[in-house]
Amino acid sequence: MTTTMEYHNPVLLHPTVDGLNIKPDGIYVDVTFGGGGHSKEILKRLGPNGKLFAFDQDEDALANALPDERFTLINENFRFIKRFLRFHGIKRVDGILADLGVSSHQFDVPERGFSTRFDADLDMRMSQKNDLNAYRVVNEYDDANLRRVFLDYGELKNAPVLSRTIIEARENHPIKTTDELKDVLAKFLPERVRNKILAQIYQAIRIEVNQEMDVLKEFIEQSLEILNPGGRFSVISYHSLEDRLVKRFIKNGMFEGGPERDFYGNFSVPFKTIGKLIVPDDAEIKMNNRARSAKLRIAEKI
Repeated sequence: MTTTMEYHNPVLLHPTVDGLNIKPDGIYVDVTFGGGGHSKEILKRLGPNGKLFAFDQDEDALANALPDERFTLINENFRFIKRFLRFHGIKRVDGILADLGVSSHQFDVPERGFSTRFDADLDMRMSQKNDLNAYRVVNEYDDANLRRVFLDYGELKNAPVLSRTIIEARENHPIKTTDELKDVLAKFLPERVRNKILAQIYQAIRIEVNQEMDVLKEFIEQSLEILNPGGRFSVISYHSLEDRLVKRFIKNGMFEGGPERDFYGNFSVPFKTIGKLIVPDDAEIKMNNRARSAKLRIAEKI
């Protein structure tokens, strides 16, 4: 098991928790517990009758459970937020916090296969309970599906040629490790942009393995259902795909298209935006490099 010390500083700690506008006797949910940094800050602001539920599908995070009777840690994917809160007798909450993306801890454990820095088995599962892993995506997906993954989730314009190259290489022998994958794709990784392109390739495979876009949509829709009117939604995203979904849903309650208007051209929206988009300052990015691409959006249920 891993100790809290190996989890890095929580990103945008105070703005994210400030955004929840915490009531001392309220019920709050931190759906990305990790090292517990955001949860600790929420508990500081709760009174004796407040409650905090946290979710983390990664078993490593269980080692960081907080010894506080107001706190409950649920070892599940936050796509099941509604179901597991119901199990604990909770139908409505006053605030939900999400710090999306991969935790620093997951990047720093080489054998998880998330980081471009280390050689590791092709894994990239956020939960070890998942059947689908990076090995299966790279070695079993057909051309159309591999192209879809690289194009939709990595926003890689050369997705077709990446896909064909992988398929040709695996006909000789399976691609088992992250280094083998890098070798197969070496001609598409010129030194000056190597890290950027590798990050896009890894991101694409990781999103597919963990169904991150589907999970995010299910979570956002359920959050709207379980938030009390006036309840707050505080979400940090790390790439444009996530941020686009969050921004659109906050703006008009839909992921695609626009809301239906009435005869007079009016439409109702489920959230009102609180403040402007918040990004980390230079000092935070210097302290925690993971924060560099973070974007925080805060909304209140109408």
